[in-house]
Amino acid sequence: MANSLQGQLQKSGLLTAKKAKQVTKDKRKQDKMQRKGQQPVEDNLKQQLAENKAEKRSKDKSLNQQQNQKSLRKALAAQIKQLIEINAIAASGDQPFNFTDGKHIKRIYVDDEQVGRLSRGVFTIVKSADRYVIVPTPVADKIAQRDPERIIFKAEKEDNTTDADDPYAEYKIPDDLMW
Repeated sequence: MANSLQGQLQKSGLLTAKKAKQVTKDKRKQDKMQRKGQQPVEDNLKQQLAENKAEKRSKDKSLNQQQNQKSLRKALAAQIKQLIEINAIAASGDQPFNFTDGKHIKRIYVDDEQVGRLSRGVFTIVKSADRYVIVPTPVADKIAQRDPERIIFKAEKEDNTTDADDPYAEYKIPDDLMW
């Protein structure tokens, strides 16, 4: 006589009699509901598992986004550091140049030529970690695209156009004028 699959599983010890009765009872209940045109009610365990999977997916997605943002910030910081290191201009001189960093007045010592270039907007002062570095303005513009908070002092380039009504237009202001 051929044993059913259920009988074979019970003999091998993989299925208990109680569990076998529960399975057959659930199967009859589903068949009865389908005959009456009703949808079988999902087991609470299955529903809870589906909710847990959805919650885990959303949690994993948000963690992945945070990690991507963190790696992007690291990459931008490395790019800025490299731009500053390659294009840094040595601030050597004995003339102080004052500028503001937030609410604090800071000072960097430069020579006369660098003062002129800083005031004309050819050079820009940027912050690198805990020090201030002079870089050319085009490089500072690239840095500002990545992190605008790094730009500490940037003078606007002068317009050499003069007003027609200016009575002092023909008098040039000397570059070495110190107040």
